Amino acid sequence: MLNNTLPLILGVSGASGLIYAVRALKFLLEADYQIELVASRSTYMVWQSEQDIRMPAEPPAQEQFWREQAGVSVSGKLRCHPWSDVGAGIASGSFRTLGMIVMPCSMSTVAKLAVGLSSDLLERAADVQIKEGRKLVIVPRETPFSLIHLRNLTALAETGVRVVPAIPAWYHKPETIEDLVDFVVARALDQLDIDCIPIQRWQGRR
Repeated sequence: MLNNTLPLILGVSGASGLIYAVRALKFLLEADYQIELVASRSTYMVWQSEQDIRMPAEPPAQEQFWREQAGVSVSGKLRCHPWSDVGAGIASGSFRTLGMIVMPCSMSTVAKLAVGLSSDLLERAADVQIKEGRKLVIVPRETPFSLIHLRNLTALAETGVRVVPAIPAWYHKPETIEDLVDFVVARALDQLDIDCIPIQRWQGRR
C-alpha cells in the first residue's frame, strides 16, 4: 500500500545498526516516497566505527552518500538536513508529513524525547510529531534495557509513539542478514501504514 503524497521524515540517531536506516531508505525510495532525512551528530561517528566510512556533512554530498549506500540512484525524492539546522522545514508543525521514523534510535535520543528536550534537528522534528499528534515510530537498538530505558520508552508509548524494537522473527525462514533486517524495517513501516517491503507475512498454520 502506497501513501506517498506527503514526505516522510527519516531520523537516524547514533545507535549501532545503521543497516536498518539504509534498508528502509532503499525500499522507500524505490517506492517513490519523498524522504526528509536527518542524521544526528553521533551518526557520523557510528558510520566511521561500523563501516570505516566517512559520511559527508554537506546536504548534496550526503544525499548522494545515502543513495549510494541504499543502492538507489534516481527513484524517489531525498533531501538531507544538517543535524544543527533547527530552522529547517521539518522543525515546524506547519510542515505536513506522513509522520516520522527514527531508526535506529539510541537510548540518548529516547531519553531526550521522553522529557521534551530538543537539542538538535532530529529531536526537534520528533518532538513536533508528538505535539502535533502525528505518527512517530522509534526503533530502539539496545540490549539489555535498563529500568531507566524502560521508563523512558513507556513515557513515549503513553504519548502515542510506536516502539518497534530491532527484534527479528524467524517464521519467514530468513537466509541472510538482510532478511532479518528487512523484517524489522517492514514491521516499523507497518506502523505508518506503509507496505513496500516484500516480506513473507504470517499466514497461520497450514
